[in-house]
Amino acid sequence: MKLARPIPLSKDAFAPFGDVVEVEGAARIPINQGFAERFNDLARVDVASEGGAVNISIVTASPRPQPIAITLMERHPLGSQIFFPLQDRPWLVLVCGDPLDAGSYRAFVATGRQGVNYARNIWHHPLLVFDAGSRFMVADRKGPGFNLEEMLLPAGKKLSLTA
Repeated sequence: MKLARPIPLSKDAFAPFGDVVEVEGAARIPINQGFAERFNDLARVDVASEGGAVNISIVTASPRPQPIAITLMERHPLGSQIFFPLQDRPWLVLVCGDPLDAGSYRAFVATGRQGVNYARNIWHHPLLVFDAGSRFMVADRKGPGFNLEEMLLPAGKKLSLTA
């Protein structure tokens, strides 16, 4: 089954799944004697459950063949997960309420200046990019406990996404 075409990522449309991480609309705080600006509180980082701590990493991704075969969804029961692009290139975000319900899927096109913070327990597809060598800063949970649940979609429930 084909999913609906992705729509532009916005704070309102993505709110049921987490936060859009962007400076648009955020308060500007001058720092470093006025030579820089800081934008605080862009996302709710939720990682402290069961003794977790923040893990910051860099991920490099490659595009998948079009149409994109959606065969697996994942979620993180113990913490949120932020992906923020390190270059100004659009990329894709795919989330759902129930991986077995095609009607619950939502696809978004993020600008290269927007990141997402998947809230705890939100089903999402692994990173989807348009360009080879796309780099992302990731902030997520490290520590004890099992923080990854993956669901392979059964043959009759596999989906495709054309961006």
